[in-house]
Amino acid sequence: MSLPDRPGVLGQVARAFGVLGADILQVTVLEREAGRAVDDFTVSWPGGFAADELRDRLSVVPGVRIEGVWPTREVPGASPDYDLLGHVVTDAERAFVTLVDAVPDLVSAEWAVAVDSGTGAVVHGSWQAPGVEEMPDLTPLRPSAFSEGPLHLLSLPVKAAGLHLVVARSEGPAFHQVELDKVVRVVEIIALLAAAEPRTLA
Repeated sequence: MSLPDRPGVLGQVARAFGVLGADILQVTVLEREAGRAVDDFTVSWPGGFAADELRDRLSVVPGVRIEGVWPTREVPGASPDYDLLGHVVTDAERAFVTLVDAVPDLVSAEWAVAVDSGTGAVVHGSWQAPGVEEMPDLTPLRPSAFSEGPLHLLSLPVKAAGLHLVVARSEGPAFHQVELDKVVRVVEIIALLAAAEPRTLA
């Protein structure tokens, strides 16, 4: 949600959610720039609303724009990044398989794949990943967030493993820099944890 970055607006948004019967579980600030903020609200909504109806209901708050509405597997207050690192420490040999399987939950994504940096061949995919054999066009040299048609993507090299990590979602807005930075940090730590271990990716 994009909203004016000034005192009182967040309270107005919270009241609007309350009127709709939604319980705000978590708020993450994604951007603050040029007098506006982009905040990610995780809400529990027993009744639920369609995205268009939600936009209409929240438009009562002046200056608020809904950028996207999508379901998430994130559990507010949980620490999936710490859980991921714990699994890697326990079984460092499968560090990058574990990364691919777990990283979608870190950034409300739908799937992830590991791509061989040399050939572009997909060597492992998370459970919702598309059944494709290669993704050569989705592996820029630097960590990047971008969109390809309906897909919003994060893509970053995992040099220690000769891989490229691609993370995707089709529901909701494009990934923000803060989400890319989070994945980059997690990948850097996993690469260090796995550095002294033989690796299996299958």
